[in-house]
Amino acid sequence: MRALIQRVLDAQVTVENEIVGSCGHGLLVFLGVGQQDTKENAERLWRKISRLRIFADEQGKTNLSLMDVGGELLVISQFTLFANCKRGNRPSFTEAAPPALANELYEYFCKLARQDVSHVGQGVFGASMQVSLTNDGPFTIWLDI
Repeated sequence: MRALIQRVLDAQVTVENEIVGSCGHGLLVFLGVGQQDTKENAERLWRKISRLRIFADEQGKTNLSLMDVGGELLVISQFTLFANCKRGNRPSFTEAAPPALANELYEYFCKLARQDVSHVGQGVFGASMQVSLTNDGPFTIWLDI
């Protein structure tokens, strides 16, 4: 699994001009699922993300996690995180999981997050989505599990 994580002041995702998911201060996670990924990968990735100390404490140091600040979360399925551009100019997505597995693990990841976070917004799997955000920092991290 791969995640592109952005610390945000707010974020929202729109499908067909309707807001389908949003979050306030917290994290926007673009989640990619690979062919070999399992529920164990999703669990490991969620543990890592939920404990990342990327929020400022009283001294301005990044010592606090999403859980520590009571932050919100928006999760967007993003198979293009598995794009391979080594050959030619057209990305190959053969390393991405098939849609059925990707959706299953995406939903499982969101379920795990909901056990710990009071507000978890989601995009619509497989839909054409427009995502807007206010990046805080900016602070962006790439995780591969």
